[in-house]
Amino acid sequence: MNNKIRHLTTGEPKINSSLLLKKKFNSKFWEFLHSIWKNFVKKLLLDSNELQVWQKVDRYGNIYWQAYDPATGKSFSSGSQADVCMWIEQLYRY
Repeated sequence: MNNKIRHLTTGEPKINSSLLLKKKFNSKFWEFLHSIWKNFVKKLLLDSNELQVWQKVDRYGNIYWQAYDPATGKSFSSGSQADVCMWIEQLYRY
């Protein structure tokens, strides 16, 4: 009876994991640069006194809305788009 035990070498997975890590780093780096560029363009094109409304996602995946009026300095946040619309209407009601 001839039992042969073969051991797998760990050299190859290290090479693959380092390439994977490098790809992940490059991906995160480009995402970071893209976010900087997007914010730069947004600031460049945005009127400083214009009402701003945007949608955000918190760390739990919940979607909510934020609004900011630079003219009055007031802001509002809600999970409902309808609530934000009502706040805007009340804000500009004479």
